Amino acid sequence: MPIWKRNLLICWFGMFVTSVGMSQIAPVLPLYIKHLGIDNSASIAQLSGLTFGITYIISALFSPIWGMAADRAGRKPMLLRASLGMAIVIGLMGLAQNVYVLLGLRLLQGVITGYSTACTTLIATQTHKEHAGWALGTLSTANIAGGLLGPIIGGGIEESLGLQNVFFLTGALMLIAFLMTLFWVKESFTREGKEMLGVKAIWQRIPDKNLTIVVSLTYFIITLALYSIEPVVTVYVTQLTTDTTHVALLAGMAFSASGLANIIAAPQLGKLSDRFGVQKVMLIALVVAAVIFLPQAFVQDPWQLMGLRFLLGLAVAGLNPSINILIKKITPSALTGRVFGFSISAGYLGVFGGSVLGGQVTAWWGIRSIFFLTSTLLLFNAVWVYFTIYKKLNKQEEALFQQGRSGETLDIPAEVQ
Repeated sequence: MPIWKRNLLICWFGMFVTSVGMSQIAPVLPLYIKHLGIDNSASIAQLSGLTFGITYIISALFSPIWGMAADRAGRKPMLLRASLGMAIVIGLMGLAQNVYVLLGLRLLQGVITGYSTACTTLIATQTHKEHAGWALGTLSTANIAGGLLGPIIGGGIEESLGLQNVFFLTGALMLIAFLMTLFWVKESFTREGKEMLGVKAIWQRIPDKNLTIVVSLTYFIITLALYSIEPVVTVYVTQLTTDTTHVALLAGMAFSASGLANIIAAPQLGKLSDRFGVQKVMLIALVVAAVIFLPQAFVQDPWQLMGLRFLLGLAVAGLNPSINILIKKITPSALTGRVFGFSISAGYLGVFGGSVLGGQVTAWWGIRSIFFLTSTLLLFNAVWVYFTIYKKLNKQEEALFQQGRSGETLDIPAEVQ
């Protein structure tokens, strides 16, 4: 097996487990906070929101820092640091004696994250461009699937093995990811440049700043849209069914349907990006996702919701690999880790923002309104992508095609060569 394929397999497992570790606490958090001695329901709700959200906010701040460290020290050291650190911190959560210790450990979890940034950078820099779409598409399924399946996994462990074992088992999986990375991930790293660059200097060296902004904001909107339903999916399923004994199971299935679809479709859509152009796949996926959000507001039973969530996952699967391929194209290799860090920060902010948005919009205008709002956001994003990415890259590809036919030398930006 080629080294890049073996690294891809190990990174996929590590990113999946990391994403599960970030999100598995969602369904058990209120129960665990109550277990730690908080009895007031209002206090439990407030502390649950703070404890869940703080990891993503801190991760958004630290992802660019770890991306910079990956560019300077290598990607494998960052993988080892993050996986071992997460294994220890998540395991310690199961030993927390009060809610403030738990809150502190969740904050520390956000600080030491960076596994996804290092993995994405490693695969992007090791993989030849003809396989980049498939590789990054495959890798992108890990974060999405882990984030969507994490709450189901956490809830299942809690129900069958108890609250504390949620943290112990997740920590053990992270330890396995650390050992796999230590013994099997191979990297031949050569540092490019010796100077320490600040954010301003990094920004000045990015060739296409507008594309970088659009790509990062698109990633933010995608994750915001996906996670906007998270805080209210159980409530919605409750409204759609009279079977009150299986609400949790039905909600879990509805929540996880898009994650399953993403796992199936992302590698194939990554291949289509390699073949037909990343800008085409991104634009079509945005429009289709926006359209699929609308009928979710009109479903009459949980199974209709599951089917539409599955179709949504198929569409969204084309977005994450497209974003990563674009970053790879428009970013100098010496800055790849840092720019991936910025984009992943945008994703973390989208997770947090989506969770907050879903709850607030539902409280003000009702649960079905969240689907209309999210669809509108995606459509606006599609229009923006059309004018800022689609037309620009199509024009550049046409120029390259004409260059090949005429044999003339044209001044084409390096990122599309």
